[in-house]
Amino acid sequence: MGGHGHGEPYKVPHPSIYKVENIPKLREVQEALARQGLKDPWLRNEVWRYEPSKMGTHASRARAFFLRGLLWGSIAAAVHIGCEYAFSSKDDHGHGHGDGEHSEGAHH
Repeated sequence: MGGHGHGEPYKVPHPSIYKVENIPKLREVQEALARQGLKDPWLRNEVWRYEPSKMGTHASRARAFFLRGLLWGSIAAAVHIGCEYAFSSKDDHGHGHGDGEHSEGAHH
């Protein structure tokens, strides 16, 4: 459906590749639950979040989150400042500098 002969747009990984035993933090959670006689049947669903090969490290994800638009944002800011500088009139400094509005006699 909708593939237009290009094949699958993605490959769904087999669930057996996600093993709690391969992730130390999740293994600790599993062992702590077992000490209390509990088991989390959905813990395997969190394995992908802890695999650096799939999701990267916590630091790399944080870096990507905070720096994702920095380059384009900096370019846009530089263009904006350049346009403001290029298209602003040189003799207009705004109000309040001798235009009578804030002269000596105009104060309340």
